[in-house]
Amino acid sequence: MKQIPLGRTGLTVSELCLGSMTWGSQNTEAEGHAQLDRALDRGINFIDTAEMYPTPPRAETAGRTEEVIGSWLSRSGRRDEVVLASKITGAGSAAIADGAEISPERLVQAVDASLRRLRTDVIDLYQLHWPNRGSYHFRQYWSYDPSGQDRAATVTHMMEVLETVQSLIEAGKLRHFGLSNETAWGTAMWLRLAEENGLPRAQSIQNEYSLLCRQFDTDLGELSVNEDVPLLGYSPLAAGLLSGKYAGDVTPEGTRRAVNATLGGRITPQVFEAVAGYMRVAARHGLDPCRMAIAWARSRPFRNIPIIGATNLEQLDNDIAGAELELSPEALEDIAAVHRALPMPY
Repeated sequence: MKQIPLGRTGLTVSELCLGSMTWGSQNTEAEGHAQLDRALDRGINFIDTAEMYPTPPRAETAGRTEEVIGSWLSRSGRRDEVVLASKITGAGSAAIADGAEISPERLVQAVDASLRRLRTDVIDLYQLHWPNRGSYHFRQYWSYDPSGQDRAATVTHMMEVLETVQSLIEAGKLRHFGLSNETAWGTAMWLRLAEENGLPRAQSIQNEYSLLCRQFDTDLGELSVNEDVPLLGYSPLAAGLLSGKYAGDVTPEGTRRAVNATLGGRITPQVFEAVAGYMRVAARHGLDPCRMAIAWARSRPFRNIPIIGATNLEQLDNDIAGAELELSPEALEDIAAVHRALPMPY
């Protein structure tokens, strides 16, 4: 698999990242280990997790996914072969008993706890799962209102976080810093403060990105290109919608929709029309729809590393094959036509 630079970290990662958020709930420890073995054998060296996983997040299950990865690292002895990313949970999460927001104190505690669960000395990329001030992600854009934000307090918080990250890097516990579910203004501010104060820069931004969710295309896409901050695009198959398995508004047994009926707000009256449009494009060009969706995500004018997730090895193999597919100009034109007709299905 092709290897590419991760921002300005000096690290080289696979052009697909393996997500892990079902391990410890929908997937057993053994299944998580099998996925890790298969992914590395297929050339993936980039693994993403979070302290709140598995999903749906609950205080009693938080950290299980990191434990699955930690037991695999201990068993396999392959820590040096992977770039390991994790995240601190944002404010209000059900995975944290008191719903605490990100602070210097909690940042230190969260890093130490993740290191213990992961059974490693260092995390290569540590990300803020979402900002304290809130954002428009997770379908919150329909009522997004930033007018109540306190700019001075936000800047103070950012400086405190960057200084704490610097101390954790100096302690050898972290290598690099990244963002998740951020905005263009937020990312630009993190970058500016880091540059002006000689502190760690944000090396990546992990936001949702798929054929059905394209908020990143404009302002964040421009920022990504000009500031060399790659997107780690999560849910490239829109929680399975783009596979077609939910077509007709069905819920197959054992799928993510069986444990999350709305797929995090992605099930809307118009989403199945958009899915059908992309399924027709795939059929017209003789393409597997999952591979097409992942190949399209890789084709963007900004650097995007899709984070793939699977509940079995067959799905994982099919998703990885999306790294081997280059879409024709005709297929890309047909995809663009569907997007113009149904630009924001959820």
